Amino acid sequence: MSIGNSPEDDRTFPADDRDSIGRALQQARIAAGLTVEEVSASTRVRIPIVHAIEEDDFSRCGGDVYARGHIRTLARVVGLDPAALIEQYDAEHGGRPAPTPAAPLFEAERIRPEPRRPNWTAAMVAAIVAVVGFVGFTMFNGNESGKGTTVADGGPAPAPEKATSATKPKPVKPAPKPTESAIAAVPQDKVTVKLSAIDDKSWISAKASDGKLLFDGLLLKGESKTFQDGERVDLVLGNAGAIELYVNGKKLDDKFESGQVERLSYTKGDPEAG
Repeated sequence: MSIGNSPEDDRTFPADDRDSIGRALQQARIAAGLTVEEVSASTRVRIPIVHAIEEDDFSRCGGDVYARGHIRTLARVVGLDPAALIEQYDAEHGGRPAPTPAAPLFEAERIRPEPRRPNWTAAMVAAIVAVVGFVGFTMFNGNESGKGTTVADGGPAPAPEKATSATKPKPVKPAPKPTESAIAAVPQDKVTVKLSAIDDKSWISAKASDGKLLFDGLLLKGESKTFQDGERVDLVLGNAGAIELYVNGKKLDDKFESGQVERLSYTKGDPEAG
């Protein structure tokens, strides 16, 4: 009779159905409509490292500290919670290193001061000074009261002068409240684009006509950004449905859907000319 493993030992247990860190970042990037090159340009993380992280290869990060930093940066750009991914990384890689305890410092021997004897002479001098000051203050207040009575008996106090109309301050007109029409006062020789996140956050990218990157990152709910160029402004909206768009002072009525990625370009003149 041979002794071996029983059939129960060959049973497989269900693995954690949670996506790996790299797959979660990759799926979120694809859902946001971003390429690896766009994520690399936004986060300053090199393209090979982005590919390696999405394949769950963290050896190219240069250590756990840099790996956590790259994961946190990539998660913010693609709209994931960095804390959850960092917690998953720590659980899979042995947790955070324990802090090194500081060496105890040498505690110098404390010298107990000798008890001081009460200085009765200084106490007596302070008491005398307090009494003299109280008497002088009382006499001074009595003299001041007598002077006030003499002035009052000498005759009625002069009536205060009536304020003339020239001394009355002029009412200040309140400043007019800014309206949306003020946005129309934009330079005619430039293209001006204003983006406002109304309903939700959105990743946006804005470039000038010469290819210069004007902005690349998240626009949080309630925030606004304005871009100008002499020829053209190119936009990429990761969540176009959350954006309110003004072009050359005019509000666009285009209805974008939530989560929709839009690539737009605008030039000088009316929005129709963009």
